[in-house]
Amino acid sequence: MGQGSSTVGVSQNAVLSPWETATIEVFVRAAALIGFPRSIGEIYGVLFCAEHALTFDDLVGRLGISRGSVSQGLKVLRQLGAVRIQYVAGSRKDHYEPELSMRRLVSGFVRDQFTPHVESGTARLEQIEALIKEEDSTVRRHAAARISTLRSWQKRTVKLVPVVMAVLSGSDFLKNEPEPDREVI
Repeated sequence: MGQGSSTVGVSQNAVLSPWETATIEVFVRAAALIGFPRSIGEIYGVLFCAEHALTFDDLVGRLGISRGSVSQGLKVLRQLGAVRIQYVAGSRKDHYEPELSMRRLVSGFVRDQFTPHVESGTARLEQIEALIKEEDSTVRRHAAARISTLRSWQKRTVKLVPVVMAVLSGSDFLKNEPEPDREVI
């Protein structure tokens, strides 16, 4: 193995450079933060680091993870709009490339992951309120106060989602690529 290369977390056949390994780890941690499996962060990270679009087999080979994990990960990433298929002349295989727009990445996550949970919250709160009615009066008062707090949080969240989406749609910070000398957090 050449100096400066690493195989941590990948098969022995797929050597990733230290910068690739470190960058992939950033996406693995981001995936974990939002509740996605490690493989989703790995797949996005490899695509992010790649100079060209990669095939399914390229991903399996580079990451050393199962074909099933790559298939499921690509499915999720495509649904979120985080990965798209790139046409490559002369190739019959699909080639995948990452979405690099922060606005599109966040919008896809909010649309497909966050909004459905917020919307289903009303029904869950109604179910909980039905359960509370079966409790004695002391517990009922306490539980009703807690559910009232949850309803308040839910209403605020429902109001916040369109604001977040509007900010993402109109924000120059998220639309434009950073200037080379401008630090982006």
